[in-house]
Amino acid sequence: MSDLPSKMMPPISPETAEYWAACKRRELVVQRCTSCGAHQFYPRVLCTACSARTVEWVGVTGRGTVRSFTVVRRAVSEAYAPEVPYVVALIALAEGPTMMSNVVGCAPESVRIGMPVQVVFEDWSETVTVPKFAPAA
Repeated sequence: MSDLPSKMMPPISPETAEYWAACKRRELVVQRCTSCGAHQFYPRVLCTACSARTVEWVGVTGRGTVRSFTVVRRAVSEAYAPEVPYVVALIALAEGPTMMSNVVGCAPESVRIGMPVQVVFEDWSETVTVPKFAPAA
């Protein structure tokens, strides 16, 4: 057992429960409006494009590109210290929405804007699995 403090676990609400359940299954999902077809992330109760309350969860490819990023060299807490340096990035998904996540599987210095990435998943606990992104093959 680690002596490190625990990572900050994301809150799971009725609006986000299906998202986190899909991550546990190692599937990336976003919401899609059944009225106008727009994809969105983060989860909301209505469509950000047309304000309809007809959003559903759909699987996405998990492919995207790095839109922006920063390299964290000083951990936000001791729980993240073993990962320093790490990349926090905005990932533009192929389906349109942008997600904030980490880029893993490469040196932080090799991350570039426009870099193609693919989702990977990391278990943080028995109940929480988070999506991260690695360079696409």
